[in-house]
Amino acid sequence: MHLLEDLGSLSLRAQNLLRRTGRREGPDSDPALEPVRLHDRDGGRLSAPLPPELVAWREGFLRRYGGLRYTVRSSFTANGKRYEHARDCAFDLGDLAWADPDGGWFSDWCGEIVSAPIRFLVHTDGRVGGMDGWGVFLEMAPTIPAFIESHALTDMVASWEPLPAGELRGLPADALEDLADVPEASGPTCRWRLSEDYAVCQAQMVTSKGDRPWLTELYARPSPAPRAMPSG
Repeated sequence: MHLLEDLGSLSLRAQNLLRRTGRREGPDSDPALEPVRLHDRDGGRLSAPLPPELVAWREGFLRRYGGLRYTVRSSFTANGKRYEHARDCAFDLGDLAWADPDGGWFSDWCGEIVSAPIRFLVHTDGRVGGMDGWGVFLEMAPTIPAFIESHALTDMVASWEPLPAGELRGLPADALEDLADVPEASGPTCRWRLSEDYAVCQAQMVTSKGDRPWLTELYARPSPAPRAMPSG
């Protein structure tokens, strides 16, 4: 069953995102059955037939996520000014696949429709990743649902106030203690923490050049506007 017809496995936050912006589009042809170019990790073409495991996985991806689209809002500060923007995500498989030396396969897909120096990937074991070169899978989320849950949090805090990451160290002790992990949106390379007043996202960069550094994003919930005092 397609995800848009079966939202119950997601948090209410993610369900609301997909109910508000989710839709199903996509090409007329069946991407699970399109010719796929197989490669080894070094980029060499493999002439072997498409492995049954990869065929079954692509068919399963199509049934569950094929043609899914949704829009994610986000906010950031630059030169002291706050900006908001929106980006679309498209769940369309590409025609490239690589053998993973650790087992399984990974394929390219649209993922986030942004100008980025990486290629978005999805693994037959369920992980979402990217590559900044050729043939190396770098994990971004442990599962596709976690990828969506992280986007739902990003969309939620788009109306909050982005703060410099360095201010995390300056938060009061009780504010840090109130931050709770959001396991459905987190994994080995991405961690979300949330409280009534703050949200923190820490994620590793998608880079194969040395260790993957961690980036931190910090958001504060806006204070409610003061009520106007009645006159007279």
